[in-house]
Amino acid sequence: MRIVIGEDSALFREGLAALLASAGHDVVARADNAPAAVSQVRAHEPDVVVLDIRMPSDEDGIAAALEIRAWNPVMPIMLLSQHIEARRVLDLVATGAIGYLLKDRVLDVDEFLAALARVAAGGTSLDSDVVARLMGVARANSILDSLTPRELDVLALMAQGSSNAAIGKRLYLSERTVETHCGGIFSKLGLTESVDENRRVRAILTYLDAAR
Repeated sequence: MRIVIGEDSALFREGLAALLASAGHDVVARADNAPAAVSQVRAHEPDVVVLDIRMPSDEDGIAAALEIRAWNPVMPIMLLSQHIEARRVLDLVATGAIGYLLKDRVLDVDEFLAALARVAAGGTSLDSDVVARLMGVARANSILDSLTPRELDVLALMAQGSSNAAIGKRLYLSERTVETHCGGIFSKLGLTESVDENRRVRAILTYLDAAR
């Protein structure tokens, strides 16, 4: 993949670039501030953009991501953050092809690279801690009251981009049982489309909207 990195910490930026290069990816540009990151994305049109949320001011990375999406609505973006900041991230998550990970997740190289590939392919990958916080808020909202605790667990993992097989492995359930839980989620949330992937996306957005 061709990647642009926007990160104001030189040490983290160069370390991330080296990690991606060692995995066979092409880091086509680096930027240490939001305007430069946007400019590099426009110049190189990468397969995916990796942005620090704070660069160097609060939410500079989010502002850059929103500007990039205004220019190219389907540009895949992976957001990185030292701390959980969900307020404006939700607007981006609702558009798809977005990831949001805490920076220490990069240390789990295989997991990070898998998440980045998922985002580049148009999927969503949310940090488990971010999902837990959003889910905690969303559970207080009546729109999700009809879901069982297990269905909420499945929905949380769905939001992280996990497949049914991965969800089953995480929750010690058979894939068939996970499919049953997904069917229950779709039914209770009134998601009746025939295409399963569309229902998955709408289910994720339903609980993200509940956490606003």
